[in-house]
Amino acid sequence: MANVKSKGSTLNTLKQHALTAISYLIPIVVGGGFLLAIGSLMGGATIENFNSDWSFADTLYTMGSQILGMLPVVIGTGIAFSIADKPGIAAGFLVGLISIKMNAGFIGGFAGGYIAGYIALFLKNKMHVPQWAEGLKPMLLIPLISCFLVGMIMFYVLGTPISIFTEALNNFIKGLDMSQTLLFGLIIGVLSGVDYGGPINKVVYAFLLSLQSEGINEPMAVLMLASMVTPFGLTMMYPMQKIFRKNVFNKTEVDTLKTAFPMGVCMITEGCYPIIFNHLLPCVIATGIGAGVGGALSMLWACASPVPHGGLFAMVTMTNPFGWLAALLIGSLVFAIVLFVILKPVDPEAEIVLDESKEADIDLSDIKIS
Repeated sequence: MANVKSKGSTLNTLKQHALTAISYLIPIVVGGGFLLAIGSLMGGATIENFNSDWSFADTLYTMGSQILGMLPVVIGTGIAFSIADKPGIAAGFLVGLISIKMNAGFIGGFAGGYIAGYIALFLKNKMHVPQWAEGLKPMLLIPLISCFLVGMIMFYVLGTPISIFTEALNNFIKGLDMSQTLLFGLIIGVLSGVDYGGPINKVVYAFLLSLQSEGINEPMAVLMLASMVTPFGLTMMYPMQKIFRKNVFNKTEVDTLKTAFPMGVCMITEGCYPIIFNHLLPCVIATGIGAGVGGALSMLWACASPVPHGGLFAMVTMTNPFGWLAALLIGSLVFAIVLFVILKPVDPEAEIVLDESKEADIDLSDIKIS
């Protein structure tokens, strides 16, 4: 588990909690992402009904998509555990599930994990019970009360604003003028990329599917491009480190790139999450600019995709595929330049350090049955 000892400001402390989630996230992203990618390359699709015919490729695709679909749970649980230890796990798990239900994506799990963790920590430090109930406090009372409180916050405090925002965004997108090619492509590119598969992306995707049903395929090419700008841009930054003698990736992030890029080729952004978490605001800014530029060029060059997924492998179905590829590479380069300028130099040998004492704390060998 990531070392979460505070060494300075509150911001650094919050970041250390995120590193805990990242330490658990990496193997899950890699496993699920490659299952999804291999299944996609083999022509797989999600199995909707197990009573119908389905193939081996469908099995791989479904396993991968199910794993990646649970990432908000991993994020929420990891952050809450980092903050409050085992008493925070249940509430962190719950906010992840609610985030999936509300289509809040990894951002919902990320924010909710902090809410869950600090509620559990408050109860852990401030709740007083009789001596006979001390054993029930970490295993029953704190999980029960923290789950109730965080559930109320997610549903009644955050749920309504998310619903209102989603409806307003949907109305905004429907009101866009497609005849303004550059502006339309820029806006769709920005909205498709900035929340990395979260609620904004899902609203845009649903709208673009409706356009595809009418035979309008250019906007879907923009969304596909925007989903790939981040992994391609991060990969471009690696040689930039050597050229400009500025190290912006630590050792863990470099290792992440080895899986993030091939997943990005298949239009799977989740492989970048460990790096995105480390630099959330800079990555969002760079993604918005890069995806916006790429989206505008894709629309300008009339690139169109009749399929809604597939990444580079969907190019064979596209109208003006090489124009689309050029737009993707230009947008990714813009992303790389913006993020490279924003980020500060780091120690290239640094990595997420596992705290062995914390790991030992959850060793199942501690359980004894008499």
